[in-house]
Amino acid sequence: MDLIFYIALSLTFFCVIALLVAPILLRPSRGARHILEIVQSNRPDERKIGTKERAQEKVLLVARAFRARVGMAEDEKLKQRFLSAGLRSGGGMDLYFTARFLCPLAGIVCGSFNHGNTLMWCLCLGVIGYMIPDFWLGHLGKGRQKRIQKSIPDAIDLMVICVDAGLGLDQALLRVGQELAISHPELNEEFMQINLEQRAGKPRLEAWQSMADRTKIPEFAELVNMLIQTDRFGTPIIRALSRFAEEIRTRRRQRAEEAAAKTKIKILFPLVLFIFPCIFIVLLGPAILNLAKNLSALK
Repeated sequence: MDLIFYIALSLTFFCVIALLVAPILLRPSRGARHILEIVQSNRPDERKIGTKERAQEKVLLVARAFRARVGMAEDEKLKQRFLSAGLRSGGGMDLYFTARFLCPLAGIVCGSFNHGNTLMWCLCLGVIGYMIPDFWLGHLGKGRQKRIQKSIPDAIDLMVICVDAGLGLDQALLRVGQELAISHPELNEEFMQINLEQRAGKPRLEAWQSMADRTKIPEFAELVNMLIQTDRFGTPIIRALSRFAEEIRTRRRQRAEEAAAKTKIKILFPLVLFIFPCIFIVLLGPAILNLAKNLSALK
């Protein structure tokens, strides 16, 4: 078991030394530095970068270099998960791969300190450390989906008002996103992404379909299908949006009623396990003590 401890300790020291030496080994060559000096601007930089931003940039640089050294690749499914969680920058993926490598290593090191059944603890903590980044990414995605799902009825109602006032669908989308920027920032981010994609030349329905694929929310998929049918059959958009808003409100009310009905079952277990024993102690405790005193007096 001591051998596992020494191996884990050696790997830890190796990773720390590699992270410290990486900026020196990965620095640009003389030709690259010469090119950077040529294209570098002489204008003074008036931006104020705080200590927090500098620390984040250093951490991202180290994580990016570490990921390039290890050779961890990204796939479309992982990119889709990051988009669903609202992480569009490349720094989040670099940190994810770094945590995916260092968390199991930290778990193995922690498990090696337990001298009883060290191998089992190293394996268990290593697997848990490997799964922690996935759980964290899934938690971010599900939380963001719930927040967007709660904000959809308000957005559809505002969109109906804007379209009824004479705005087009694209202008109404932009206006609704600006109005909901403070109360529902996630929905505002998705609406602004649609606007940017349309400005880049993407068709409207494809931009909406991309949002439905990113968020994986059934309401958005239904909204895209409704827009496709409206565009194909020439149905007035205000009538389709009004009917869709009514369906969304009815569905939200049904979900609230379903959650209220489930509370009766969910409260049964804490009631039996925690509340009833306390009530029995308060009600029957004095009677049991008096009965025990009377029985001891009879003896």
